[in-house]
Amino acid sequence: MRLLAVAFGVLALHGVAEAGVAEDSAAPARVQVVAKEFSFGLSRLNVKAGPAVIELANFGQDPHDLRLQRAGSRHIAGIGVVAPGERGELSLKLARGRYSLWCSVANHRKLGMRATLVVR
Repeated sequence: MRLLAVAFGVLALHGVAEAGVAEDSAAPARVQVVAKEFSFGLSRLNVKAGPAVIELANFGQDPHDLRLQRAGSRHIAGIGVVAPGERGELSLKLARGRYSLWCSVANHRKLGMRATLVVR
């Protein structure tokens, strides 16, 4: 009986260890978007589909925001206006596809504040 209880305990611990590994593998992808006048720089150009954290770091002298839209989708996600020297963050789940990123403040998009992120 005691041997059976020990065996069950080992199996239970094995299940907890596997659950911990599964949680670690589900950690969100992180992408930093650096905003300057008038450009966006991405810390990575592609990520895996699933949970993600997008950070907008404003290293410019003007306020900037971030808009994000998957090709073929009508939904636009975004981070509100971020003051110079500040950061903003957006947590979301990304589906596979190509995403357009841009600053919607004034004419910043036309001046070059745009980028593409590929989600695989």
